[in-house]
Amino acid sequence: MKRGITVLLSLSVLVTIAYFTASKWAIRHETISFHDASRDNRLVAVNVAVRRDKEMQADAGLIKLPVAVLNHGNTVKHTEYSFLANVFAARGYLVMSPQHDLPTDPPMVTKTGELYVGRLPQIQRGVANIHFAIHEMKKLQPNADYEKVTMVGHSMGGDITMYFAQNFPDEIKKVVTLDNLRVPFLTEGKFKILSFRSKDTHFKPDPGVVPDDEQCEQAGITVVNTEFQHNDMRDTGPDEAKSSIQSMLDKFLDDDSKSKLKPVTTKIPDILTSSPGPVPLASNPVKNKATN
Repeated sequence: MKRGITVLLSLSVLVTIAYFTASKWAIRHETISFHDASRDNRLVAVNVAVRRDKEMQADAGLIKLPVAVLNHGNTVKHTEYSFLANVFAARGYLVMSPQHDLPTDPPMVTKTGELYVGRLPQIQRGVANIHFAIHEMKKLQPNADYEKVTMVGHSMGGDITMYFAQNFPDEIKKVVTLDNLRVPFLTEGKFKILSFRSKDTHFKPDPGVVPDDEQCEQAGITVVNTEFQHNDMRDTGPDEAKSSIQSMLDKFLDDDSKSKLKPVTTKIPDILTSSPGPVPLASNPVKNKATN
């Protein structure tokens, strides 16, 4: 039985990789530079990913695109999460990935005992970037639903995501985080939350960040405990980690889209996904700059 499950999971991973590789031709990626006059003309670069056919339909006023905002980790570029952006874009989303920090920004000062270990100014800057980016994107693509967005983020970007959801819950449709460590989950059940957690001795969530099982069940939160390292959850991570995350994310988004392009054959069998337990894929740590 174990061998059968392993074979099925392996096939699912291979098909997922093949699907998202093959579908890239249909997705347009572009980086747009905006400048925020209210913050000393601050540069906010936004990487946009969108399916070409859906974009044409939106331009013609035939459809309204759902919107996903993808937030990067500390010291990581906004373009390093294309494996996530492509999942949303393939389903017809307009995906926005703002660059939150700049080389000219002062260094982050972390202090134990302070709120979010002193990261609040950077988190609030990220929220300001998101609101500004949405305001500017409305001018370029008015036929998209900016009123309620799906907010996604890894590490520090996951904390920005959760902080945004806490302070602007009426602007949120769904939340996806990948190993956010500082900002506690919103547990009021206002929207569904999916969170991938690493198995990494160097990156541990602060006490009270991740709810217990009972809270998760009551609030509609799905926590996926993986065997991955913290830094596996971006483009530089191993294919096994990325494809498994893509498959679980695809399942989470099932009720959002009936797109013909969606990878219906990539589902992990129900026996493997009936509960948000560990994803049985091992991966090796990636020796890249750490994010937290």
